[in-house]
Amino acid sequence: MIGSARKGIAILIAMTIIFVPLVGICIWSEVNGNPAFTPLGIDQTPSAIQPGGNMEGKEMRFGVVQSAFFSVVTTATSTGAVNSMHDSFMPLGGFVQIFDMQLGEIVFGGVGSGLYCMLIFVILAMFIAGLMVGRTPELYGKKIEPREMALSTIHILIPIFLILGLTAIAVLNTAGSSAVFNPGPHGFSEILYAFSSASQNNGSAFGGLSANSLFYNLATAFAMFVGRYAVAIITLALAGSFVVKKIIPVSDGTLRDHRPLFIVWLVFVVIIIGALSFLPALSLGPIAEYLTMIARGVVHV
Repeated sequence: MIGSARKGIAILIAMTIIFVPLVGICIWSEVNGNPAFTPLGIDQTPSAIQPGGNMEGKEMRFGVVQSAFFSVVTTATSTGAVNSMHDSFMPLGGFVQIFDMQLGEIVFGGVGSGLYCMLIFVILAMFIAGLMVGRTPELYGKKIEPREMALSTIHILIPIFLILGLTAIAVLNTAGSSAVFNPGPHGFSEILYAFSSASQNNGSAFGGLSANSLFYNLATAFAMFVGRYAVAIITLALAGSFVVKKIIPVSDGTLRDHRPLFIVWLVFVVIIIGALSFLPALSLGPIAEYLTMIARGVVHV
């Protein structure tokens, strides 16, 4: 029981390490406000009589900080609830929301899915670490062998193909691109957000995309169906594969899965896999929009 508690705490710490910086980036982006308003003489500084920051799409009773915090929570855990319009967030705020979903609800577990997405990353982290030290990878006393790695890899690749593939199809045909009312990087972000949300079963959206069309109804329905059931079936198969394995005694070569070294390693694996998979697409959307904002001092309004 003590060992299981330590493992759970280690995973929780890794989740928190990922979650806190993303919250900080989103809040910082929204508190700083819209630079396009500065030349107009509009005061966006927080004071006793105004909340300040980027208040577009937000309720006065929540303000900037609570809205930004809630947006990160809801996109990280797939609740789908919103207390502000995500489409009105600054580019870096939108980046955080999209990236949260693309990581696969690993931060504190997704609604209806729990921790299994994070456990897939734990398996990958253990496998890579085992190869680096020249030892058969183990997790919770069970060997990680080719079958487990094949299932884990497919689990990771499914949302990647769904999000990037369907986004590419939407961009390349008129039925998908005509639904975008914000040309440029923000319009691309709206499409990317739609398929990230559908594939990861989040339910929130960038409202600027007119998604009530035959193309988007069918494409997002397909993404939701495969994104939920395919990964759940693979996870059950993976669990069954581990159940039948015999427990191997802990030795000096075993990487302990509750120590600081493993926590740091797990966070590193999560970020690297997420970055390598989705950074090119994010660079065309929210990152490009942010760089344009810095260069020209304007954003979508």
